[in-house]
Amino acid sequence: MAHQRHTRFRDLVEQDDIAVVPGCYDALSASILEKQGFDAVYVSGAGVSNTKLGLADVGMVTQTEMCDRVHYVAEKVDVPVFADADTGYGNPVHVRRTVRMYEQSGASALHIEDQKFPKKCGHFDGKELVSVEEMVEKVRAAVDARKNEGFTVVARTDARAVNGVEDAIERANAYVEAGADLVFPEAPETREEMQRFVDEIEAPVMANMVEDGKTPLMDAGELADIGFALVIFPNSLLRAAMIAMQETAETLDDTGSTEDMLERIADFELRNSLTDYDRMAELADRYRTQN
Repeated sequence: MAHQRHTRFRDLVEQDDIAVVPGCYDALSASILEKQGFDAVYVSGAGVSNTKLGLADVGMVTQTEMCDRVHYVAEKVDVPVFADADTGYGNPVHVRRTVRMYEQSGASALHIEDQKFPKKCGHFDGKELVSVEEMVEKVRAAVDARKNEGFTVVARTDARAVNGVEDAIERANAYVEAGADLVFPEAPETREEMQRFVDEIEAPVMANMVEDGKTPLMDAGELADIGFALVIFPNSLLRAAMIAMQETAETLDDTGSTEDMLERIADFELRNSLTDYDRMAELADRYRTQN
């Protein structure tokens, strides 16, 4: 099963059309994406930090907390799972353990980045980088650690915001030479920069669409025209849910009821459908003792 998921994720990266991989933060959000028909899901570190800890994406989520969330997502859905692994949670030896743990948890791909710890969201200011040499060692360790050759190692560089486009491209190609399968150049600020990344990085390149972030928001067709192999929308579902939760809380506080919001709240049938109630009932009937 894991091998098949790894292969399916690699196929998504290598296909002619761009792969659209939305972000999730738990098993329910992942299941909604799968039911909608997406071919893979992305477990967002920011999404886990926001929901599990109620905190911004500033490096507070631990390796084991992420693996725990990846495990629940991979257990729930049958599509490949791509997961955020921040800086790899330490030096190259730590990165090796991270890759093993993510693969054991059910991920088919992860990305590690060249920020110093504690890292920040790629669209926050004030980021710092490790040396190229240190990140190359991490990429080599990640590639060496995977149990299955189909597991995809993605190298992210945050150099655009710190040192500029030229350094980001140089770093990206060094990471490709170290064995990275896919490159994630974070936070380009113009279409021209995005085109340079695709044209000058010697491996498939992915895009990251963050609403109100530093990168121009484009649809999948535009990104495909530039030449991106894959795009994530890491927290679109979560940010939409934030508005819905806030509006519901305000209405309940103002009126003492949710009656005025019933059309915007999942009814019992939809909730049961999204949480596989009928399947659970079927299993209960299967194992019920017959008298």
